Amino acid sequence: MASNYSPKYFNINFPQEYVAHVEINRPNQLNAFFEAMWLELGQLFAQLSTDPAVRAIVISGAGTKAFTAGLDVKAASQGLLSSDSKASDPARKAVHLRREVGSFQDCVSSIEKCEKPVIVAMHGFSLGLAIDLSSAADVRFCAKDTRFAVKEVDIGLAADVGTLSRLPKIVGNYGWVKDVALSARLFGAEEALSVGFVSRVFETKEEAVKGAIELAALIASKSPVAVQGTKELLNWSRDHTVQDGLRYTAVWNSAALQTSDVQSALLSGIQKRKPTFEKL
Repeated sequence: MASNYSPKYFNINFPQEYVAHVEINRPNQLNAFFEAMWLELGQLFAQLSTDPAVRAIVISGAGTKAFTAGLDVKAASQGLLSSDSKASDPARKAVHLRREVGSFQDCVSSIEKCEKPVIVAMHGFSLGLAIDLSSAADVRFCAKDTRFAVKEVDIGLAADVGTLSRLPKIVGNYGWVKDVALSARLFGAEEALSVGFVSRVFETKEEAVKGAIELAALIASKSPVAVQGTKELLNWSRDHTVQDGLRYTAVWNSAALQTSDVQSALLSGIQKRKPTFEKL
């Protein structure tokens, strides 16, 4: 399975059955992202999404200093943030920029759209894009040394690839989100835990990654039909009314309830054995 993956800017390994561990691999630059990394991230998660040998995914960052320091500003100033354009008309420049921003949004959204649950284990500096990436994931863990910031206003931008849309729905507190997004101030692991941005804080990066892999392995032991359906229905219901969520769930489960996984799970409980499920 591992031979099917050959990313340039990420390490990928399979520490448990059905679990993929994706590691951002640019530690000398604090795992900061430039355009090729964004695009590779989107391609990688599109591939993981449909891989029947993967049921849960962990994301972490290489090195000791940072999960990711966010955007590589130097590279961005020569690319996305550059005012250089062949078009002289402002409207045409705007269309070009809108397409680029939309492309980068799609790369980050590939984590949320991935059919498999994604768990992020953060440490050290987790700035800017780190919030975008982790907000698109399903579960967020961190080490107690993690320093977060919605950093974009410090480089003259409004965050535009997910944080401002997803973070308020995660923490349910617009006042706190405006506090950190408007000021770009640092906040730590305990504050992130207190507002519900992360669900667990670990002593070290190693423990956070281990905890994420253990949770991923537990999730991967469940019915993939049930797990993937649960992610889909939770994300749908977050963005719709309760009645819409109930109706979509009924339609979804009218197909999913026909799976043999239900019988396998019920019988394993009665027979006190670990169930096994076909690949999906």
